[in-house]
Amino acid sequence: MKLKTGLLTFGFVAMLSSCAAVNYSYEGKAFKSAFSSIKSEDLKKNLYVIAADNMEGRDTGSPGQKRAADYIINYYKNLNIGHPTEMTSYLQTVPADYMNKKSRGETFNDSANILAFIKGSEKPEEIIVVSAHYDHVGTKNGVVYNGADDDGSGTVGVMEIAEAFNKAAKEGHGPKRSVLFLHVTGEEHGLFGSAYYSDNPIFPLANTVADLNIDMIGRDDAENRGQDYVYVIGSEMLSKELKTINETANAQTNQLKLNYKYDDPKDPQRLYYRSDHYNFAKKGIPVAFFFDGIHEDYHKPTDDPEKINYVLLAKRAQLVFATAWELANRKERIVVDKK
Repeated sequence: MKLKTGLLTFGFVAMLSSCAAVNYSYEGKAFKSAFSSIKSEDLKKNLYVIAADNMEGRDTGSPGQKRAADYIINYYKNLNIGHPTEMTSYLQTVPADYMNKKSRGETFNDSANILAFIKGSEKPEEIIVVSAHYDHVGTKNGVVYNGADDDGSGTVGVMEIAEAFNKAAKEGHGPKRSVLFLHVTGEEHGLFGSAYYSDNPIFPLANTVADLNIDMIGRDDAENRGQDYVYVIGSEMLSKELKTINETANAQTNQLKLNYKYDDPKDPQRLYYRSDHYNFAKKGIPVAFFFDGIHEDYHKPTDDPEKINYVLLAKRAQLVFATAWELANRKERIVVDKK
C-alpha cells in the first residue's frame, strides 16, 4: 500500500510540474502575449520624443543626446527593468580620449552607452544582446537632423523588445538566458560605442551568444517600396544556426520578405562593416543586422518621424523579438561554425 501511495504521489507531483512548465514555443501563450505587446502606436509615441527637435539631432556627447539618454533610462526605470548589477547605473561612459584616438580628426566630449538588462532564469551567465545606436549627426547650419529612421527606429525598437521580454517575465515566463538591451553611442562617427563595449565588456564576450543589431527599420527604399520586407545582413557569417533561427521566427510570425542583397562582405556598399554588430562579429560573436535600405532621406534633415511606416516598424521589431526569444530560450546556445 505504501509503495502504491508513493507512486501515486510521485505521479501527481510530476503532473503538477508538467502543468507548471512554460511553453516557450511560438505557439505558446507566453510568446504570443509578449509578441503582441510590440505595438505601432507605442513605437510612434516614443519615436516622436527621441526624434524631436529639442534632441538637436542627438550628436555624440551633445546636450541633446543626453536628453535622449535620460528619456530612454526613465523608460526602463518606469518598467522596473534594471541595469546590470555589475554597474552602478545604466550608463557606461565612453571617454572622449577613446573616441578622439579613433576619430578622423574630430574631437568629442565624453558620451555613454546605455545598458538595460533582464537576467536569465536558467542560464543567466549566457547573454543575448539586442543593440541599436541612439546617436545621430546633430545640427548643421542651424538645421536639426532628427534621425527618426537612423537610428531612432532601432532605438525605440529595442525599447519595445525590452518591454515585451519584461512583460513575459512579469507573467512568469522570463527568458532562460539573460538579455542585454544595449543602446550605443558614436555610431555615426565610427562605431565608437560598440567598439568601446567590445573592448570593455560588462559580461565576458565568451558568454555572449549573439548580437541582434537594429539600424534603420522604419522606412522602405525604392527597390522595395510598399513591400513588407527587411534586409538581413551577417546572420550566417559566423553561425548557420542563427540564419535558420531568424528565418523560422519570420516564417512563424509576420512572414516578411527577408532580403539578403547586402549579405556579403564584398558587397560594394560594405554594410556588413558599417553598423555596430561588426564590433561583435570581429570578436567571433554571431550577429544579425536588420536594416531597411538606403532611402532618399538617409542622412538628410528630412529624416523625420512623420515619414516612418509604424506598422512595418512594429513587424520588424517583432521579428527581432521572435529571434531573440528563441536564442534566449532554446536548450543549447548556437554554435559558432565559421570564422
